[in-house]
Amino acid sequence: MKVKLEDVCERGSSNLKQSDIIGLKGDYPIYGASGYIGNVNFYHQERPYVAVVKDGAGIGRTTFHPAKSSVIGTMQYLLPKDNVLPEYLCYVVKYMHLEKYFTGATIPHIYFRDYKNEQFNLDSLEKQAEIVDVLGKCERIIADREEELKKLDELIKARFVELFDNCNKEVLIGEVIDICRGASPRPIQSFITDDPEGVNWIKIGDVSENSLYITHTSERITAEGAKKSRAVCKGDFILSNSMSFGRPYILGIDGCVHDGWLILSGFRKVFNELYLYHALRSEYIQNQFSGKVNGATVKNLNSDLVKSTYIKLPDKKEQEDFAYFVEQVDKSKFVA
Repeated sequence: MKVKLEDVCERGSSNLKQSDIIGLKGDYPIYGASGYIGNVNFYHQERPYVAVVKDGAGIGRTTFHPAKSSVIGTMQYLLPKDNVLPEYLCYVVKYMHLEKYFTGATIPHIYFRDYKNEQFNLDSLEKQAEIVDVLGKCERIIADREEELKKLDELIKARFVELFDNCNKEVLIGEVIDICRGASPRPIQSFITDDPEGVNWIKIGDVSENSLYITHTSERITAEGAKKSRAVCKGDFILSNSMSFGRPYILGIDGCVHDGWLILSGFRKVFNELYLYHALRSEYIQNQFSGKVNGATVKNLNSDLVKSTYIKLPDKKEQEDFAYFVEQVDKSKFVA
């Protein structure tokens, strides 16, 4: 049976800020956009529910939460009706990719009123339970594999520290890398297109935390919109400048970028790209970023702050040796 999302759930909201729960302790979990925050002495929802990130980085991310728990205000509740299992609702919403409904340039938002009419096939409760069981088993297999990959990534990080932690040569990023901010055409929704010939439109929601290369996007924009945006090329680096600021990615595609990104180019004479990627993710640079960002509510990392950050500059041969090590570890990730 074909139904709309609003037929199986109701929207709930939270006005809690993370600062409201500092120092609180209790038996009831509370969650934010990045997951579990801690336990408090109250709860907002009596029954299990689904939560969606509605503000900032990660908009559209969907998670399932237990009874007698709460979320903070960057998320909204989707409260299941009697015709749907909450776990089933979570899977349905997760694959709707709600981030496509975002509005706002500096702080993206999504609203229930915009996606409540999303349609899907509603199975019987018995069939829903079967589907939830199968998908749950698949997710456990995936989680085990992700843990293996995490350990390999930790090996790369340890090798990076071993090789470069004591490197004394360093330069300001702005001296060796060209940096500019992305740009969004206004209003962006008027430039979104279904035309496969459209230009890749690279948004914050098109990447995940463990991504290295960005190889596809969920939306495209028209050629006219691309002229009003900022073009990027395969091989460029982009760096998130708000919310989860300072996270780097290497572009595997040409396209245009949302203004939530900084574009890094012209670095290849000095840096091996794999060395640069891991250097930008290192504690040495991330700690500098954290100490520089401004903004009371939403931290913002602008191009001037990045340019004034120091980066270690080992010999190119040392960088290439490290890159070879990374490539060998990455190959092991694909061994069955």
